[in-house]
Amino acid sequence: LVQTDLLKGLFVGFAVNLIFETLYEADYIFTKLKETAAEKETLQQLSLQTEFDSLKNQVNPHFLFNCFNTISSLITVDKQKASQFLDELSKVYRYLLRNNREGLSTLENELKFIQSYYQLLQTRHGEAVQLNIETDKRYNTYLLPSLTLQLLVENVVKHNALSKTNPLLIDIFTTTGNKLVVNNNLQLRRVKAPSNKVGLENIKAKYALLKQPGFEVMVNEKNFTVVLPLIWKGTSGEKEIVTINKG
Repeated sequence: LVQTDLLKGLFVGFAVNLIFETLYEADYIFTKLKETAAEKETLQQLSLQTEFDSLKNQVNPHFLFNCFNTISSLITVDKQKASQFLDELSKVYRYLLRNNREGLSTLENELKFIQSYYQLLQTRHGEAVQLNIETDKRYNTYLLPSLTLQLLVENVVKHNALSKTNPLLIDIFTTTGNKLVVNNNLQLRRVKAPSNKVGLENIKAKYALLKQPGFEVMVNEKNFTVVLPLIWKGTSGEKEIVTINKG
């Protein structure tokens, strides 16, 4: 009987010890899994930030050099106009430098900037370039990758022929479904301008990193159209970029 009780005691002790060992191991494994998941998320965020920073660094608009050429020409023809152009250029470039450090900008800020940028284009090209903006104000606080509109408009002017008789028409407007559309009449230059294809690929890659579907490019015989998803504050992709930028 004593031997039986001893065996039962050993069995119970072994069982209890086994249960506690199992629970300890399970807790240890679960903790390690959480640590691994956290490390993986951190690495993914660092990778995301690196990729996003790389894309931002690609935005080094060559239009600045074109603007210097314009100023050079204006100085000998119209000094007052050259001075006004330089003032507008300083505003534009300040915005470029400031917002290229940020991942996202509000639609309202991007539209204000593109109107200033358009003033530079008008000084250079006159009525050969015409911009029409019609957006719903309820989208003003929505977000999009910084400098997106500048990249698109710059590409439009770069690749299309423009003249007073056949002006380049650029329309920017919002549609249902939180979309911003940039459309222009297609009149490609006979001699293609050199291109590194940074513009559209840059924007597409940013939307991919932000996990925002809906970026679309449509081309037909008459029009070139780009559809941009507008991002509501608080979406997962926007949170990731903002969190990393603050970190």
